[in-house]
Amino acid sequence: MKKQSLHLSQYLAALSTATLLSLGTSVSAQKLPESMTWTAYDVGSAGYAEASAIADAFGKKFNTRVRIQPSGSSIGRLQPVVQGRADFGYLATETWFATEGTEDFANRRWGPQNLRTLAGRPAAFGMPTAADAKIRTFEDLKGKRMAFVAGNPSLNVKCDAYIGFGGLTRKDVQVIMFPTYAAAMSSLSQGKADATCTTPTTSQLYELESSPRGIHWVGVDPNNKKAWERMNAVAPFFAPYKETVGAGMSEKNPAQVMSYRYPLIVTRADMKADDVYAFMKAMDETFDMYKGATKVMPRWNLSLSGTPPADAPFHEGAVRYLKERGTWTAEHEAWNQTRIKRLDALIAAWADVVKEGKSLSDEDFAKLWDARRTKVIASLK
Repeated sequence: MKKQSLHLSQYLAALSTATLLSLGTSVSAQKLPESMTWTAYDVGSAGYAEASAIADAFGKKFNTRVRIQPSGSSIGRLQPVVQGRADFGYLATETWFATEGTEDFANRRWGPQNLRTLAGRPAAFGMPTAADAKIRTFEDLKGKRMAFVAGNPSLNVKCDAYIGFGGLTRKDVQVIMFPTYAAAMSSLSQGKADATCTTPTTSQLYELESSPRGIHWVGVDPNNKKAWERMNAVAPFFAPYKETVGAGMSEKNPAQVMSYRYPLIVTRADMKADDVYAFMKAMDETFDMYKGATKVMPRWNLSLSGTPPADAPFHEGAVRYLKERGTWTAEHEAWNQTRIKRLDALIAAWADVVKEGKSLSDEDFAKLWDARRTKVIASLK
């Protein structure tokens, strides 16, 4: 009996030790690293400020040192992430272009990138019009002067989506291309254009509001399913949003606009799931520490920022945490799987095009890829 008791006690002790070691490994795998590198928009941007607030909270609670690497270009923000020199990027619509292999990412050096998102703060984006232009619906845009910005695909793709909401294309409006963002935004109050699209707090819109022309926001009906299908056919990362902060709007006079995600926290698909899980958990646990940093920081609550749609699929580590939190739904999972399927199909198609187009000029290669991408997307419907 004594020998049996001794063996039993040794067994239990060994089992206990093994369990503790196992738990220790699991816990350590879900802790933040001692240091991280993030990329973001330039110093002074909302993306940089919000990344800094979250980094400060991580440092205070977990002693994690975060180096934020700012860049004024989409390539500058994404390349360190793709190459593994940065852990996460606080990005915007370049994430969509990168996963689609369009714009800056349509050349041979890039192509569709296998990216994943963790969370993204909803950002309002609307279509302001000069009130005297009498544009009350998106269908009313037909024949009107619409301000676009040269070399700004991030803004212009959203304008295309709004036009699409009304069942129109650029051919149905008078496209006025301005050389700078400021010039496009000022064009309405100066009588050079009738409509544009932008964030509600753009300074030039307050000038439009107080000008003789006045300001009017074209309302986005959240229940118009066919219109939303047309909008999301342009890019599937838009959602309805009621905004109260901006020119010509208030709590008593809100505007029904769309939202996209900016900043959007992005990483590579092959980032370890435990590391992403730890990041999400840390974001959630430090929320009270950074939510007051700016007026929009409360929108980083994972109940808002941790849900589709977004510019890229959600990372498996993020999904795991969001499921545990009770935020992730069956509808979210369906969206994510559809988005992953699209991205996988484009990555496979790009590999084929690279092989087929070895001897083609850059111009002909771009045409081949554009045609193949269009075919792949159509096959997924």
